[in-house]
Amino acid sequence: MKQIYLFLSFILLSITAFGQTGAIKGTITSSDGQPAPYVTIGLKDTRKGTLTNEDGTFHLKNIKQGHYTLIISYTGTKTLYKEVDVVAEKTVEFNGSLEASASQLNEVVVDGKRGNTINKRQVNIGKLPIANMDLPQAVTVVGHKVIEEQQAQRLSDVVKNVNGIYMASTRAGTQESFNSRGYQFSSTNTFKNGARINPGAMPEMSSLERVEVLKGSAAILYGNVAPGAVMNMVTKQPKFNWGGEVNLRAGSFGLFKPAFDVYGPLSQNVAFRVNGTFETADSYRDQVHSKRYYVNPSFLFKLGKRTELLVQGDYLKHDFTPDFGIGSIADTAIIKVPRNTFYGAPWQYAHTQQTTASANLRHQISNNWNLSALVSYSKYQRDYFAIERIQAKADSTWERPLGRNANNEDYYSAQVDFTGKVKTGRIEHTILAGADADRYYSGNYNSYGISTQYKTSGSTVYYDKINVYNPNAFPRATYIPTDTLKAVTVSPINRVGIYVQDLISISEKVKVLAGVRFSYLQTESPVTYNFINGSKTTTRGRYDNAFSPKLGIVYKPRPNTALFASYTSSFTPNTGNDIYGNPLPASIIEQVEAGVKNDFFDGLLSVNVTAYRIKNNNYAQTAPFDSTGKQNNNSAFKALIGGTLSQGVELDIAGHPIKGMDVIAGYSYNNMTIDNAPANNGSVKGERLVGNPNHTANASIFYTIQESKLKGLKFGAGFYYIGQRYAGWNNTTDSKGQIAANRLISVPGFSTLDISAGYTIKKISVMAKVSNLTNTYNYYVHENYSINPIPPTQFVGTVSYRF
Repeated sequence: MKQIYLFLSFILLSITAFGQTGAIKGTITSSDGQPAPYVTIGLKDTRKGTLTNEDGTFHLKNIKQGHYTLIISYTGTKTLYKEVDVVAEKTVEFNGSLEASASQLNEVVVDGKRGNTINKRQVNIGKLPIANMDLPQAVTVVGHKVIEEQQAQRLSDVVKNVNGIYMASTRAGTQESFNSRGYQFSSTNTFKNGARINPGAMPEMSSLERVEVLKGSAAILYGNVAPGAVMNMVTKQPKFNWGGEVNLRAGSFGLFKPAFDVYGPLSQNVAFRVNGTFETADSYRDQVHSKRYYVNPSFLFKLGKRTELLVQGDYLKHDFTPDFGIGSIADTAIIKVPRNTFYGAPWQYAHTQQTTASANLRHQISNNWNLSALVSYSKYQRDYFAIERIQAKADSTWERPLGRNANNEDYYSAQVDFTGKVKTGRIEHTILAGADADRYYSGNYNSYGISTQYKTSGSTVYYDKINVYNPNAFPRATYIPTDTLKAVTVSPINRVGIYVQDLISISEKVKVLAGVRFSYLQTESPVTYNFINGSKTTTRGRYDNAFSPKLGIVYKPRPNTALFASYTSSFTPNTGNDIYGNPLPASIIEQVEAGVKNDFFDGLLSVNVTAYRIKNNNYAQTAPFDSTGKQNNNSAFKALIGGTLSQGVELDIAGHPIKGMDVIAGYSYNNMTIDNAPANNGSVKGERLVGNPNHTANASIFYTIQESKLKGLKFGAGFYYIGQRYAGWNNTTDSKGQIAANRLISVPGFSTLDISAGYTIKKISVMAKVSNLTNTYNYYVHENYSINPIPPTQFVGTVSYRF
């Protein structure tokens, strides 16, 4: 007991000694009152420093009592000096203004000291208040400047700037599916403002301030997520100064998109922001159309000097034509037809709506400890009816099947995080402790009675029969089928997790990150309600739980270089059942990651290299055959193909090598193979998993003229490459261990080139872009029945007015 008392006394004395410090906080603005982000804040003759946040605020903590000179610097502007006296247990407030306006600040050189490098910036998705340089894993942030300059329409346009993440497919054009390090993103890996959302609604890009990607395992922070990466979309925040923008975007194939963004104070303690857009467009695909409505209001309440509440919400309605593209023939080849060929019917539709709401309370408990609490709700709805699954026979004939379903999802979540810093002797701890819980409630209306004038075979209803190479070989049907709702399947899922993580700063050069999470997941018994006879069918529920540990180390031989390595273990529940209706067991995943992060030329250029190895003991895919031995077309039936191994290396380059120039580039190599499989009647060991290229690369460069009469003129180019990959399904072996039949479709690699130009004068800016300049023809492929040609050469232009 004596030793315990001595230890506790040591801790208390350390904390007490550590508490004899003060803090400095405040806000830095431009000359016109706009927040000034990424301004360098430092204390003369000390190693203390920080950067202002997006809203211009900063907070320097743990400063010993005394007299200091505060230095506020920003490349291209006059440096400010302010004398301050720091008192123990007190916070000094300082608000300053730079001489340049907000528009001028956007044009000056961006150097490493601004923190806009991929290494110096702190990201929300990491939860801990530490810079990327101190995290033992790879992080990428795509800011609003890149999103605006590239005139991003969809999330895939933004993801092109993140190497190692690529769009794998667009099933029927209803949503964009992404892969990272060989693993598919799902709704568990996609977040908006820190809360999970269903990405099936195709999120709106005009509302985003930035997109954050945390590569590798994030299981300790977010629970049962796929191991490739997690993505967080951060929407634009309210401001306590008046401003805004209106713009109009137009382009090829009837694109018309007006948008607005207005923000300002409602009172001394309340600010608002609201942005929205309307979008209508045809397509390079015949008979395909899209219409979108979006609005995003938010409010910021200053509840006190240490407390603020951010309330946000948005609503998206998207009506469009589902489009399965050009499909396959004989299951192993892509149908060779013009890019615009449409095999659907003019009446088919998909109606999607998504509503989100969240409240984020941030409270500074003390100079060293902070509390963040987030509650959120999202609702996702889709109503869908179309001709689908284009799988022509070898003789070029295809009986067109009808698909009808609807989804209604409600998602509730809450999380609370405590972050703080303490010292034990000379060792500093940056601690995160938190808990989260969510409830996912989905209703799938997937059993319909569909009328047909052609035929029905089993559970499949056919519309008519066509020849994919000869449209006039058979008369095409023109009637609109009717349908009767028969049943709904309700599937509630509950998740709970608690976690703790500690970044231990042993010295300025050595840091250790250690943590563990306990996750509990309850999949309640799915219930099917039959509306015809009133019956109710219940299947078995399931329970999963696991501990997910993480251990990482960072070594900084010099301030601008960090070597890191980490190990994580996590689990991923597998949704769906096997072909006999039994729930699939969870997959256990182990991941090792190592790399180096570098800032060169005083932060003007960042170059990071990461290598990884991910081992999954049980990987689930759509079952190739059903319980009768026939080809399975139901994605809810899954099969465990055995262990998989994902290995690769990633190169990230970002920076501002010369005044006015922004550069982003990357290369990724990934080899995702089946590592363990049964010798007979199983998958083929060593075969690369479908949907995953070995090589991807990206590069974009934008240059804005800073001086001369052409000041404000900008131009740029973007390059994107995705290598050869396989579509279809992975092969299986027969009872003799031989490949039963080839089920792979080889899809060649392709590259695209975009060029852009723009001009800004005072409050007006004009941007124009030509995408896929070389008119490359390739495909995004989902299995072997939804093969969508990539867009041809297109033009888009945007005119903006800022006020």
